[in-house]
Formats: sequence, C-alpha cells, structure tokens
Amino acid sequence: MTSGHKVQVGVLGAHGRMGTEVSRAVDGADDMELAAAIDVGDDRDALRGCDVAVDFTTPGAVMDNIEWCIGSGLNVVVGTTGFDTQRLDQVRTWLTGNEKSGVLIAPNFGIAAVLMMRFAEIAAPHFDSAEIIELHHPNKIDAPSGTARRTAELIARARAGKASPDATTQQLEGARGADVDGVHVHAVRLAGLVAHQEVLFGGHGETLTLRHDSLSRESFMPGVLLGIRWVMEHRGLTIGIDEALGL
Repeated sequence: MTSGHKVQVGVLGAHGRMGTEVSRAVDGADDMELAAAIDVGDDRDALRGCDVAVDFTTPGAVMDNIEWCIGSGLNVVVGTTGFDTQRLDQVRTWLTGNEKSGVLIAPNFGIAAVLMMRFAEIAAPHFDSAEIIELHHPNKIDAPSGTARRTAELIARARAGKASPDATTQQLEGARGADVDGVHVHAVRLAGLVAHQEVLFGGHGETLTLRHDSLSRESFMPGVLLGIRWVMEHRGLTIGIDEALGL
C-alpha cells in the first residue's frame, strides 16, 4: 500500500445490520474509503477497483461472493458465519496459485470475544467438564453460532480427546445441545439479545465460567477494521483475527 493511499473498501450485505455498521466504520476510518456498498442480488461489478471486499451476507450467498472476489483479484474479509472444514478447504482451493488475494474469515471480530476463546483454550485441559452456552437475537439464522463452533473446536483440540463425564441415557432430542467435536453447545435465541457466550468448565469442587457480551454491533468494528488492514498485507487464508492481534 503506497503512502497516502486510502484502502478502497466495498461492503457486501451493506443494507443489513452488520453491513450498515461496517459501512459507517469504514467511512469514519482515516485510512479507508467506502468505495462500494451493495447488497445480496446487486451487481458485484461495483466492487471492481476496490482493494478489499467485506462480506456480511448470508451462509447461502457468501461462498459465491468469495469465489467471485478471488477471481477478480480482490482481498476479502468475511464475517458471515456457517463455515465448516469443507468450506474452508474450498476457499483454500480457490486461493491456490493466486498471489493477488488474501482472505480473512473470522468467527468473531469482537476483540474481547477472541480473548475469551483464547482463555477457553488455555483452561480446557485442566477441567473434567466443558460446555458452551451461546445466546443471540432471534433473527440469527445459524445455530450454533460460528463463535461457539470455533470455541468448541479449540477446546476439543486442547483436551486432545478428553471427554466430559456424562451419564445421560434418557433425554428429549436436543436437550444436551449440539455435539461439536465432543463438546456440547447449547443455543439460545431470545428477543433483546445481541451476541453472548458462556464457556463453563467444571472440576473437583470448583467451576470456571468465561462470559463475553456484545452489547451493540459497534463492538465488532475495531476488529473488522483490523482485519481489513491485515488482509491488505497477507495473502492466502487467515482464520480469525488472533494473529492480527499478536496472539
């Protein structure tokens, strides 16, 4: 990036709740310029000439958007959820041999949320039990959340196959939540909430609860701007903003 050049940013999903906040944050950043703001179904040609496209659309639209952006030589920052191993591998395939594009896909752009996930990973091997409760607004279309899924994956990896004790033999379907790599995840959808998560650990005579609360969508914007700056300088696929934070 040349001195004095403002990063030209295009926002996909610009009319949504997160897209609106991203557009406002980019517009207020001294080193960026909002060059395009489009929504699902709009002509993506408006993104040509941008340095970075930021995607906050839907799980059904995001993969096609990423493929198009990579094919057009754009960098991409993705906050849309719904990414599993298969989808991440597909993005890596699209990036093979591409020296123009960097893609950053983050389960959560909240800096405190990223720290919560890191703390959970550190604590995970030291307790007998680990479970996750995630709580979001009722308009969220995926469950569990991308943050909860990623947290569970990190916990499972840190525990190296260690299972939580559970004598349940009779249950209503779904009562024990989703099983993500052996970690139970419970999803709550409730009016009035934004994005919240608790990670519960239990051991001999003690428990540890890690909780993160996003009280407004503005809380994610410092991480989004950090991701835009990061992807300008890093090719290939980056998962999360951990590395950008120096974690």
